[in-house]
Amino acid sequence: MNTPHVVVVMGVAGTGKTTIGPLLAARLGVPYAEGDDFHPQANIAKMSAGTPLTDEDRLPWLDAIGAWAHGRAGLGGVVSCSALKRSYRDRLRAAAPGVVFVHLTGDRALIEDRMSHRQGHFMPTALLDSQFATLQPLAADEAGVEVDVAGGPEEITERAVHALHDLPEPVQ
Repeated sequence: MNTPHVVVVMGVAGTGKTTIGPLLAARLGVPYAEGDDFHPQANIAKMSAGTPLTDEDRLPWLDAIGAWAHGRAGLGGVVSCSALKRSYRDRLRAAAPGVVFVHLTGDRALIEDRMSHRQGHFMPTALLDSQFATLQPLAADEAGVEVDVAGGPEEITERAVHALHDLPEPVQ
């Protein structure tokens, strides 16, 4: 990659977006932004109470992430964002046309186990089923790669770096 991509690390809760995102950013030599930090307080309260977000709830969050990605166009960056639906990814691409997605995928049992061991995160394991029900995997016409989350963080990051290396240059 000659021109830095803006990479959205996506996937259901518990796939390791917050772990892999900073590692990937460090490997690519670009800044990292934690997608959860873009949520309005009302969204965090809703999820903490075990209530899934609606599409309407997600719009200000997606717009804030899209604005960050737009500001990093041509400079590169990595941001975590579940981006579970095609429409969410379309909204991000509308704000920042060159974004690419690293979709962290994995076995549901592994993901649930990892979620159950997290400390201090607002997303309860009870919402994992709603995450999988909402998930629309990357389509063939979407710029991005799928990376399995089996293994350790360094191994997963290495797979992501290699997969991204083969992507075409981003559109500015």
